[in-house]
Amino acid sequence: MENSVRSFIVVVLVGLLFVLALLFGAKNEQVVTLSYFIAEGQYRLPIVLAVVFFSGFIISWIFASYHIVKLKLALRKSNKALKKLTAADATSVAVMPKDQAV
Repeated sequence: MENSVRSFIVVVLVGLLFVLALLFGAKNEQVVTLSYFIAEGQYRLPIVLAVVFFSGFIISWIFASYHIVKLKLALRKSNKALKKLTAADATSVAVMPKDQAV
């Protein structure tokens, strides 16, 4: 339950940031010049902001997904090792009769 609430809050915050960016873009229709390695281009400010916002979001999502998958695989491997050790420990425990107890 706690995980779904946190996910919901993150989605709401990202949505609010997106709406804020849209409002900012609606008020600012300036043309900006972007100079990059080979060429130069003139674009409207809202377009530049949207591209930068979404590219940052996608890059962050890719890195986070990579780390989440890596952690899930490590957890699965650890759980398998734990089950194997638990099963081996359960079979190695010998039950001694009451009269032979030390």
